This record gives sequence, C-alpha cells and structure tokens, in this order.
Amino acid sequence: MTASAQPTGTELLQKAASGERLNAAEIEALYHLPLPDVAAVAHGLRLQRSNPDVVTFLIDRNINYTNVCNVGCNFCAFYRTRRQADSYTHDYATISAKITELEAVGGTRILMQGGVNPELPLNYYTGLLRHIKAHHPSIRIDAFSPEEVLFMEKAFGLALDPLLDTLIEAGLDGLPGAGGEILEDDVRKKAAPARIRSADWFRILDAAQRKGLYTISTMVIGFGESYAQRTRHLLQIREQQDRAGQLYGGNGFSGFAMWTLQTEHTRLHGKAPGATAHEYLQQLAIARIALDNVPNIQASWPGQGFKVAQASLYYGANDLGSTMMEENVVSAAGGHGRHKTTVRELIRSAVDAGFTPAIRNSRFQIIEWPDVDAHLNRTEANPEAERAVGAAG
Repeated sequence: MTASAQPTGTELLQKAASGERLNAAEIEALYHLPLPDVAAVAHGLRLQRSNPDVVTFLIDRNINYTNVCNVGCNFCAFYRTRRQADSYTHDYATISAKITELEAVGGTRILMQGGVNPELPLNYYTGLLRHIKAHHPSIRIDAFSPEEVLFMEKAFGLALDPLLDTLIEAGLDGLPGAGGEILEDDVRKKAAPARIRSADWFRILDAAQRKGLYTISTMVIGFGESYAQRTRHLLQIREQQDRAGQLYGGNGFSGFAMWTLQTEHTRLHGKAPGATAHEYLQQLAIARIALDNVPNIQASWPGQGFKVAQASLYYGANDLGSTMMEENVVSAAGGHGRHKTTVRELIRSAVDAGFTPAIRNSRFQIIEWPDVDAHLNRTEANPEAERAVGAAG
C-alpha cells in the first residue's frame, strides 16, 4: 500500500482494532463495511477502554421546568407557545416535589432543561438553583443546555464567563449536551433555522469544561445527513476532547450519548428519513471507534427500546443511561411511552447481556454495586423468578 492509498477494509479494521486514530476518510469508510465486522472491532475497543465486565447506569430524573419556547425546532413536539393552554412554567415547590420522589428511590442527579422561555428573568434560574441546593443538598444539578445558556447571554446582557460564574455560584454542577444533534450547520439550518449553531454549542461547552463543570457529548441521526457529515460531527467532538485534555486537566466530555430522530408528532414527519435500528447500531459502533478519547458510550433505551439498547452493549456501549423517571421531549416526538424505567429493568438488561450492573454518578464513577438477586427476586428455589420486562421494583 502506497503512502497515499487508502487501506482496504481488512486493513482499516485492523488499524482501528489496534487503537490507532483514524482520519476522516477512514472513519467515513467504516460506513461501507459489513456491520458485524465493525461491531466486533467496536466491542473489542469497548472492552479495552472501560471495565470489560461492567455495565453502568445512573439513577436520576429529567425535569423540564418549562415547555414554553421561542426557538420552534421542526423536530420538537414538546415545546409550546405561551398562549397555548397546556404551556407551563413550574414553580420551585413543584420541582422540589419531583426531586423528593427521586430521593425516595436513591437518585443522585437531576438533568434539568426547558424551553427557551423569554419571560423568565435571570433570578428565576439562580433562585431555582439555590432552592434545590438548600432543600436537596445531595442532588447534583446538571442543567441548562447550550441553547438555554445562549438565550441567557443575549437576554440578560452577560458575557459567557460571568454568566456561568453566576450560575455556578447559585449551585450549577454541569451542563447537558442537548442541542448537539448533527453539528453541521447546513443540516441544522434545514431542521431548525433558529437553532443554536455549532460554533456556539462548542464555545459554551468549552467554557463549561474550563470552569470544571460536567459536560457530555451527544448526537442525533436521521435528519438526512450524509456519512461525511456524521463523520465531521464525531471529529469535532474528538477535537474538543483533545483540547479539554490538554488545557483543562482532562475535564472534557464525561461520555457520549446518541439517539435517532423521532418525527412522529413533529413538522419533520414525512420529510426527514429518521434512522433504523441498524443505522443506530452502526453509528454507535463507529462512534466507539472514532472517539478514541471518550471512554464512556451510552446506549439509548428511550429512543430504541430495551432490546436494541441491550444489543448496543456489543456494539460499543458500556452504559445503559439512566432511569430518567420522566422524559418529555424524545417521547413526545416519537409518540411512544418510553419515558422512564426502573432500576430493576436496567439491572435485568445488563445481567441478561452477560455483564455486572453498577450504579454510577453523572461522571461515570461507580457509587454502588446493586444486589442483583434481590432486585430480580431470585431465590435458590427459583433463581429466575419474576424477571419480566417492566416489572416494578
């Protein structure tokens, strides 16, 4: 093979399996290779980059503090205008009650996001953070997507650094990675003309990483984007992770989460192709190979269902996400009821796939080893008792 020649499929897979970093052309070429071969390499790398015997998950709750939004993404079925009868903005007591329910089941983190509500002042956000820290001191607050932070910059006339400092002083622990979708502005302009642009998404998360906040990288496929655009999305995440490793003491993205576009109840229904389970597993495997500096890859049971999520554990994923307790955005767009799960179901999924389940925090640090037999109601007389999907527990 000459210096300028591209490797054959076999050579490319061998290079990937060795852990050598792939360039853009090589990553894009993976989409054209047999998925079982790509998956085998991805799984092998997963076993090297994370504990090979363990699958982790988080006990947390998604809280949407408002559904009023003026961005109007075509792929969103969650948002409302302020004039719609079912629009809402939760008061602090309502949010506190939701957190109390999370604490009762051993939860440790809330993922709190909302629409971009132009009527909310800065003291709503800071007051909410202080209220949560005062009444629920053991709960981590990962809140406000880059889209919401961009709104705050513009609405409150604050530069990014002092804005983040204000939120951190009030109790913010991290920023979610929502709003990433495909980090290619040609795709973003078609799907959501008013959506945050890629440069701002990275600018805001870079500042969060510099200040020591939790962040996570994300991806949504199915807008009709090309393989080249998917590849560039992954490369930008990898480059930012390199930057964080060099400049911020390694405080980069804690993991990578990916799901497929849900269009059932959105304005993109019939216009965007979405993505199949095959495409999802393919993209997950390629992400594991391409993101050589992101050790934790999360499976998506809300978007894909439990069976595909379980299969994901052999396509590069080492994590099953979280219990969520409520999920109002993906489920609204998809028109399905996968908006929460139990600890028991996540344990069952990990065990049945051949792994040891572990409960983690939002930074993927293991905080508890659950009693598998107790959660699955196993006894010596009946070791496989009551293991049905969705069983309460």
